Amino acid sequence: MTTAHPDAVCFDGASLTASQVTALARTQRPVHLDPQARARVSAARPAAMKATTRRSVYGHSTGVGANRTTALDEDATREFGLRLLRSHAGGIGPLVPVEQARAMLAVRLNQLLGAGSAIDVAVVDALAQALTHGHVPEIHALGSLGTADLTALAELGLTLVGEQPWQPGTGLGAPPRPLTLSSWDALPLLSSSALTIGQAALAATDLRTLLDRLPLVAALSLTAVHGSLEPYAPAVHARRPHPGAQQVAARMTELLDRADWSPALVQDPFGFRCLPQVHGAATDAWTALDGVLTVELNASAENPLLDGEDYYHHGGFHQAPLALALDHMRLALLGTAQLTTARQGALNEPAFTGLPPFLAQAENGSSGLMITEIAAHSALAELRGAAQPVTLGHAVVSRGVEEHASFAATAARRLTEAVDQFGLVLACELVGAVRALRMLDRTPPGDGELSRFHEAAAAVLDPDLADHKLTADVHAAAALLRSADLGLPIAAGPAVPVASR
Repeated sequence: MTTAHPDAVCFDGASLTASQVTALARTQRPVHLDPQARARVSAARPAAMKATTRRSVYGHSTGVGANRTTALDEDATREFGLRLLRSHAGGIGPLVPVEQARAMLAVRLNQLLGAGSAIDVAVVDALAQALTHGHVPEIHALGSLGTADLTALAELGLTLVGEQPWQPGTGLGAPPRPLTLSSWDALPLLSSSALTIGQAALAATDLRTLLDRLPLVAALSLTAVHGSLEPYAPAVHARRPHPGAQQVAARMTELLDRADWSPALVQDPFGFRCLPQVHGAATDAWTALDGVLTVELNASAENPLLDGEDYYHHGGFHQAPLALALDHMRLALLGTAQLTTARQGALNEPAFTGLPPFLAQAENGSSGLMITEIAAHSALAELRGAAQPVTLGHAVVSRGVEEHASFAATAARRLTEAVDQFGLVLACELVGAVRALRMLDRTPPGDGELSRFHEAAAAVLDPDLADHKLTADVHAAAALLRSADLGLPIAAGPAVPVASR
């Protein structure tokens, strides 16, 4: 994507990424539309009008869903768009956070610039204005089965026509003026899972940072127990070359390339020995999810789809690929979190560290990090619940003509929750690893990335070894792990600003 000036974002309908959506959702900047993309949107309406003289078009000259067999006369067509928005704006539950609503606007704006419909160019102009000025519609969280976010986008539609209020922006300008939306505009606006895709983009961006920080934490734990580096040897992974496992093993080898100890055991517990296999599976899952998101962020999936001078009726709105990728990600994340708690258990065990049980100050009955291990397993239980595959579900709606659903919207919400829980599980290990190294008067080998990370963690964690409330320590560790500004590289790719690619 290109920019008109350093702070501006230019949408072109073809090159949006998850990290760019996240940056735009969380930081305000002017939005511009690529002139060629905007021109394609403007040119689509005449072609659509010509196509409708030759055939019936779903959602324009017919009703929707099971009402697809109902033909609309000219008078009904004029009123149909607004009636469709009003009838579908039935979302329930809490309002989504502002950053998720902004992510939805960014996704839908970019998709519409693909010119797969006859939507009025004024709609894309209004979405760009809303993003620039910080205004968002009030969007209820529940109402999608993973076959388009109909209720969320209908609420956006009613906001665009002035029947629902914009949530106040940041004072940089007024919200868009009310538009008149017709049957040319209503269904095309609804034909997307923009909220789900935006939520998934936010979660995936946050998760990328945590997944990359995990080897740093594991390497500190390995240093504390003087574990073996053999599980990360290139020879091991050349014989079983899964990309994620190779990536994790190489990262651990790099972080510990100055290790100067002999392993305490012939074979370490699985928490250390199987890290490349289990955490590698999570990195592979993230790569797969990012690939699906890259497609969806730039997809023209409107049904019917306008291409050239004709319409195509299809099921491209169905989010089966995204739902499966999100299920895969949450299941893989559970596995890597389970190994994280296993390493915490090793740190609390004197047989591995030579320290008092639970890294207590002394063997006098003090509890040390006993409760932190329990709290980590509590967060792990939440992760386990969130990992339940949504694609096991099924729904038949609209009088039986829509007989399958992906539940991708549920999957995206579950991943958002899982990111928070995973961050807490990993933070508990970091608290234990830093404490063990303090008690051993041991630091990571060398002065590279691992050493700098250890210094950053030690600086935010309480050095007091006496029994005390540990909540603040875990939360400080979690904040550090999610921070993008440690002066450290992020191997999986940094959260880049919206800019030229």
